[in-house]
Amino acid sequence: MGQNKSILKNKSYFFAIRTVKLAQFLQQNKEFVMSKQILKSGTSIGALVREAEFAQSKLDFINKLSIALKEANETTYWLSLLNDTNYIEEKLFDSLQKDCKELISILVSIIKTTKKNILHEEMKSKP
Repeated sequence: MGQNKSILKNKSYFFAIRTVKLAQFLQQNKEFVMSKQILKSGTSIGALVREAEFAQSKLDFINKLSIALKEANETTYWLSLLNDTNYIEEKLFDSLQKDCKELISILVSIIKTTKKNILHEEMKSKP
């Protein structure tokens, strides 16, 4: 696994841990709907990254990471909503949002690079 992929694997796992802890905090404060939503989207990122490790093809790899990207984007929505409705403090929001945006940047970079590599391989294989 390449450098970016290894960083993505680690960062997405630790982000999932933070998401679980956030959901636990929200549930202790009697917020159940948004806690379930952010728990699902925030932990799905890492799960999809792990799935992508054993993708059947480069296109399958791109597909799995693209879904992870959508989940990360959804997570930024829930974080913003939790912040704007005063369920989480600004400092926690800023920290989680920063981590999630980092994941988005890494995912975008890996997806773009993989697509470029596929195109390059196709061009090389043409006579």
